[in-house]
Amino acid sequence: MRIICAPDSFKESLTAEQAAQAMADAIRRERPDAVVDTCPISDGGEGFTDAITAAHTSEPMTTPCIDPLGREVYAPWSKVMRNSESDTALIEMAAASGLCLVDSVQRDPEITTTFGTGQIITDAIRSDCKQMIVGIGGSATNDGGCGMAQALGVRFYDQAGQLIERPITGGLIGSILRIDVSGIDERLKDVTVTVACDVTNPLTGPNGAAHVYGPQKGATPEQVDRLDAGLRHLAGLFRDQLGIDVEHTPGAGAAGGLGAGLMAFCDARIRPGLDIVLEMVEFDRRVRGCDLCLTGEGRLDGQSLFGKAVIGVAQAAAKHNVPTVALVGSLGEGHEKSLDAGLKDYIEIGRGLPVDESIARAAELLEKATALAINMHT
Repeated sequence: MRIICAPDSFKESLTAEQAAQAMADAIRRERPDAVVDTCPISDGGEGFTDAITAAHTSEPMTTPCIDPLGREVYAPWSKVMRNSESDTALIEMAAASGLCLVDSVQRDPEITTTFGTGQIITDAIRSDCKQMIVGIGGSATNDGGCGMAQALGVRFYDQAGQLIERPITGGLIGSILRIDVSGIDERLKDVTVTVACDVTNPLTGPNGAAHVYGPQKGATPEQVDRLDAGLRHLAGLFRDQLGIDVEHTPGAGAAGGLGAGLMAFCDARIRPGLDIVLEMVEFDRRVRGCDLCLTGEGRLDGQSLFGKAVIGVAQAAAKHNVPTVALVGSLGEGHEKSLDAGLKDYIEIGRGLPVDESIARAAELLEKATALAINMHT
């Protein structure tokens, strides 16, 4: 019997790697003769780098840079060797520009910047990485990627014609009059940049970066309107001065418009994060011939059908007629639709327990749910 364990992280409790190991431990107790493959995955947000490096020879790297508020930090990223190709840089923008780096009382997307993310990209270029995969989940920013672009050598001038020398923030993009890309790092032309993104929001409008994600980054309703106006202004500059129209491109609004900035300044291609991870960990090869696939994450609901990890894993496994059972922390409205979208079954691991207790006992509960799944479906 062959079983593959391919969970995402359980937020606030287990990393994807820890979850996969808990599943594997339970399987080996229930079925000592089973061949178990632990394959932690991610949809492009938290744990995206860890999921890929777990399947490849990698070199951990660190870049001194600034965080969203301009404070010095050391941001981790990884170099991965794929076959005989050149090194691939795996970068999580949240390591330099993430909401996790800013205390709740300091969160304000009008004063945060992606400059640090640009510093990591510059460091990866210096390290001779010809491929880059940038995960852009969990940002604290709304600067349209302009801070990132500054770190790469792009110059921005204000309404008075003066060079904007400090890192650009969400509150500054509306004051930009001219973009000068002549100083951008020449080596970037030889680098292929792919953006791992699990949302499809456009740059502007009611479904755009500011309106949808601004409030969780600390923006007031008045700030949301200003931030959206700034992004609309920036989109016009991209069209008029760079000849690039990304305002309504799906994913352009991710990470406060960093998706748009990476497309405009780095010629990046946006792809669903889960697709990238499944490809990089060779999930298609590993699931082939398995008798069962186990996946999981913190919550399963109607929104899980739109790009979430458990459904993507189930659909990938179904191509090889491998049934998938999802072990999840909680069930929300519309969760039953997942059975029509590829899942064989789902089990709520903390059913009836308070949330705090479920989080505290996550590994134990996941092992029990795994044993139940094995006895029900093998």
